[in-house]
Amino acid sequence: MTTKTITMTGRPPVSIRKEAWPRIAGARYSDHDGEVECQAFRRWSARVAVRRHADGRHLVFGVASYTTAWRGERDAGAAGGELLPPGCTADDVVAAISRVAAILTSVAGIPDLTDQCIADLPAEPL
Repeated sequence: MTTKTITMTGRPPVSIRKEAWPRIAGARYSDHDGEVECQAFRRWSARVAVRRHADGRHLVFGVASYTTAWRGERDAGAAGGELLPPGCTADDVVAAISRVAAILTSVAGIPDLTDQCIADLPAEPL
């Protein structure tokens, strides 16, 4: 049984069992300013994920970081997440992804991962 603690927005963190909350969508970003990463002075990384419980609840969460070796610059980070109730719609999940991704873009150099994460959601049958 693997547990994961997730930082939430405006409330205490939550702890989940990964097996009970499978990942259904996500997006990642990483970059650095060196020719090769081990020689980089600056590094950026971010990820947004969506997990769904069997009872219909959704967790949308993300984390971003910027690290630097330059004197006078400071490392930065951001994290946030939302718990959506059972019965939430696909539009509710999309809106939560957008809000969480916006928190991550507060870290300089992190692009908006909204569209990439939405595109990774399960397809809607027509």
